[in-house]
Amino acid sequence: MKRQHLLAAETFAYSYDNYKDHLDVGNIRFTKLMPRDVDTLEKAEREGWIVEELAEVLERDLQQAHHLRRAYEKARQIVDAPTPVEAFRRGVRFSIEHAVEQGLDDEEAIEKLVVQICYRAADLAYLLEGEGAPLSRYSRELRKEPGVEYEDLE
Repeated sequence: MKRQHLLAAETFAYSYDNYKDHLDVGNIRFTKLMPRDVDTLEKAEREGWIVEELAEVLERDLQQAHHLRRAYEKARQIVDAPTPVEAFRRGVRFSIEHAVEQGLDDEEAIEKLVVQICYRAADLAYLLEGEGAPLSRYSRELRKEPGVEYEDLE
């Protein structure tokens, strides 16, 4: 998929495989409408639009426009990550932050978070398959801990 499609998948909360399936059958929502909204969000960010202007162009109310702007900002951070593993780490972090905001205080909430992390793992697999890279290539990056330096063993 193109960057624009990955951004649309992230912005509108679809897994990469699911989004690609919809592209493959030519679903207009996925081939034209969501990418168009992503282009608008990208332009709005570049040009510094206020949320009222964004809402008008997207034909959404202010709350929806604000939500889409925030979703796009996170999507861009994930899609533009320097490596597939960093994209995964950012996605997991955003999923955890969202779960905490919603109240991660019971089994149902924990299970929803587990499902989201599994979706993130599936997206990582999609990205790695596109690169033709095994997960093991990124083992060290996956195990990276803040403040811990790893010596190069090669």
